[in-house]
Amino acid sequence: MLSVQNLSISFQSNNEINTVVHNISFNLLPQQILGIVGESGSGKSVTSLAILGLLSNNAKVDGAVLFNDIDLTKISEKDFQKIRGNQISMIFQEPMSSLNPTLTCGFQVLEILKQHKKISNSDAKKEVIELFNKVKLPRAAEIYNQYPHQISGGQKQRVMIAMAIACKPQILIADEPTTALDVTVQKEIIELLKELQQETGMSIIFITHDLSLVSEIANTVLVMYQGNVVEQGEVKQVFKSPKHNYTKALINSKPNLNERLKKLPTVQNFMEEEINNEVYTTKQRAEFHKKIYDKLPLLEVRNLATYFNSEGSFFFGKKSTVKAVDNVSFKLFEGETLGLVGESGCGKTTLGRTILHLEKATKGEIFYNQKDVTILSKKELKKFRKEVQIIFQDPFSSLNPRIPVGKAIMEPMKIHGILNSSKERKQYVFDLLEKVSLEPEHFYRYPHEFSGGQRQRIGIARTIALKPKLIICDESVSALDVSVQAQVLNLLNELKQDFGFTYIFISHDLAVVKYMSDQLVVMNKGKIEEIGDADLIYKTPKTNYTQKLIDAIPKGI
Repeated sequence: MLSVQNLSISFQSNNEINTVVHNISFNLLPQQILGIVGESGSGKSVTSLAILGLLSNNAKVDGAVLFNDIDLTKISEKDFQKIRGNQISMIFQEPMSSLNPTLTCGFQVLEILKQHKKISNSDAKKEVIELFNKVKLPRAAEIYNQYPHQISGGQKQRVMIAMAIACKPQILIADEPTTALDVTVQKEIIELLKELQQETGMSIIFITHDLSLVSEIANTVLVMYQGNVVEQGEVKQVFKSPKHNYTKALINSKPNLNERLKKLPTVQNFMEEEINNEVYTTKQRAEFHKKIYDKLPLLEVRNLATYFNSEGSFFFGKKSTVKAVDNVSFKLFEGETLGLVGESGCGKTTLGRTILHLEKATKGEIFYNQKDVTILSKKELKKFRKEVQIIFQDPFSSLNPRIPVGKAIMEPMKIHGILNSSKERKQYVFDLLEKVSLEPEHFYRYPHEFSGGQRQRIGIARTIALKPKLIICDESVSALDVSVQAQVLNLLNELKQDFGFTYIFISHDLAVVKYMSDQLVVMNKGKIEEIGDADLIYKTPKTNYTQKLIDAIPKGI
């Protein structure tokens, strides 16, 4: 179907040539699903953009990309327009930024059909609704007339899939199509792609940083590292006996569901062959729990509810109440990590925001150090906000792009009166940056100059600068590569030991939450489904909903 031969890609900027893909070759066979795996910067997405002729003008492509005996690196933009979206199609990583917010979902898919087929508007509309049903969108006719912001993340991804398969392409390129989606939605998307592939007979290139995910969908796999192909072969063979240290790192950087390592191995550990597989034993865990659970709770939430009222309008009818958090109660002890897990919309983030007073509780009580924080004075609330901090999901949007990161870390320290002078604060921030594995020169750089993993470390440094007691980690590793995720999780555990932090760890990824947590709270539709020891819930879940979350975790082979 497709033959990539000795492909090299470089970019020219300021008289410098930067080669990002080095002489790679691979073939895609008819009706094959090929997984391309690697971390950010490994060259996966750039390779897929080169296949579709979507690279920027400063890119130089050497080698050949043969499709139906045509070299795609040699054809004109006009010829490419006949192929792109018609014979070779792509699902992009971020559906919200790939869909036009000013056009309805149905119109955006209809546009593709009109571009490549001679078809009337009414027939095209029928076909789009059929496509929406095929990709299992609920209320297909209704979603046809809705805008992207009116549907969920998983539904947006299905609209993108409908758009990609509209013209029955021979090849579908799926670039990280499930990153940052719930595990259950991710499983649905994977199953949908497999079904569509069997039904239409197309070939798929599935790009991801998660090797376990590739094992759920692909026949063969290609592992990329720093622009090179380091390993390729049948999925089972690569999984069971990986030859390259980088492949071993990708398999082992994810938390193991059967045993808890004291420290997760990272890519660097495997590349330098310095692996420490010391296990955090059940006995050690039980001793730690006995020590922390003998004390009074640091935080106690009693019958907490947070409701949102939406005003009725001409278009959307009468008023309605959304019960985002509904009668939730739990205790959190000093030194503990409480995991909070559930699908998008279950109320996890709203619960975290209500504890922080970023949302107003409708009813219930929140006791911090035996004091009800729902009735604090302004002065007491300022002290509480210093002691209870949050690490946000997207560090880039929570950092001011016009302020160097050192200044951004120092700002809240000044507000809360931590240390006496700017000189002392600056030295303290230098020490903090070192603590989160960054360099002193990073103090003067701006947020856009860092990678996603580095920005998350800056977010952590800013949070711990205030010397808090309780930290709420809100999906703080969900969009990171597996090995960067391992580094951040190790860092959070190290900081917990060094500073005695207490965490509320919010995520939709049950494997990560189980690894991090002492106690686990499973939330569904604003309520607590079950609560208890993290290992116990994983081994013997009491509800079907928890079992569904566990079953959706990609397990590998």
